[in-house]
Amino acid sequence: MNDYAIEIQQLTRRFGALTAVDHLDLQVSRGEIFGLVGPDGAGKTTTLRMLCGAIEPTEGTARVAGFDVVKQIEQVRVRLGYMPQAFSLYPDLSVRENLNFFADLYDVPAARRAKRMTQLLEFSRLTEFQNRRAEHLSGGMKKKLALACTLIHEPQVLLLDEPTTGVDPVSRRELWRILYDLIRERVTILVTTPYMDEAERCNRVGFLMNGRLLHIGTPTDLIQLPQRAVIELKARPRKVMQTVARQVEGIESVQIFGDRLHILATNPDAVCAQLDARLKAEGAQVLTLRTIRPSMEDVFMHLAERESEYNNG
Repeated sequence: MNDYAIEIQQLTRRFGALTAVDHLDLQVSRGEIFGLVGPDGAGKTTTLRMLCGAIEPTEGTARVAGFDVVKQIEQVRVRLGYMPQAFSLYPDLSVRENLNFFADLYDVPAARRAKRMTQLLEFSRLTEFQNRRAEHLSGGMKKKLALACTLIHEPQVLLLDEPTTGVDPVSRRELWRILYDLIRERVTILVTTPYMDEAERCNRVGFLMNGRLLHIGTPTDLIQLPQRAVIELKARPRKVMQTVARQVEGIESVQIFGDRLHILATNPDAVCAQLDARLKAEGAQVLTLRTIRPSMEDVFMHLAERESEYNNG
């Protein structure tokens, strides 16, 4: 028996002419938290839905906890916890009643149920809210209850589809604290997220775009990929800043990050000097001009541009 909790080979899903997942190869080790990162429409949700047996692959194979997701789906389901983006809690049931309902669905034995529910209520910090109806919970508390319901049958593998979307920063931190606690219990977690800062919390990350994996690696390894310096530039007027940044020699790419630009350059000192001189000549006010450590967003944009260049020949 190998040490992989999830094994995917050439996994493909087509919807008519659309290829949502394109010959995906991926292995996730037991006790690992793996982040599948990408924009909307990248194929993240479709991948998870194939792994949990909600839809069948068009081509390829996948195994979860050692079992084939098509041929042995019942064995997969008893070992798997799946939390979709829109998890269906029952709003008129209390926190405890929702947990009981999902315990019934998974046939959790009565002898184990009471202890497990107490553990999960403490784990998710919902003990004092256990009699509150789900409809009266905050967004973050609903997410924690959904996760607790997913964990009621003690799954070996957890699939989480954008679990922190729509919750406040404090609740996001709470959810990640829970995930780290699960990793210490050797639960394997495959989590999808559109948030690049969350990717840095994972053991390994796979960047998905147009159904294809662009790259897999640890966050530390991935930020080395651009092999270029990143210049952060903020200047006013913004239109002048963007125009000048696209005219200076030695710049490989320019990405907009809110009110500033991230610029990839092979010779950052020379580029910074040119940017400063050109912007001041145009009457612009330079507020920030510095070399910074690449972020996961910089890495993803670099990979996306490389993929676009490859596709366009």
